[in-house]
Amino acid sequence: MARTAALGLRIEPVLKEALENAAKADRRTVAAYVEKLIVDDLEAKGFLPKGAAE
Repeated sequence: MARTAALGLRIEPVLKEALENAAKADRRTVAAYVEKLIVDDLEAKGFLPKGAAE
């Protein structure tokens, strides 16, 4: 299993609720959903090679 690093952040309650709803709709945890958003964005912008985060 790959090691992971913790990342803490504070967000507005309305944003947290929206994230929870989106994650549930995608059948993911909030953490997994946020990680997917970050990976997709970094890959799209060329900061992360495609498939590097798998």
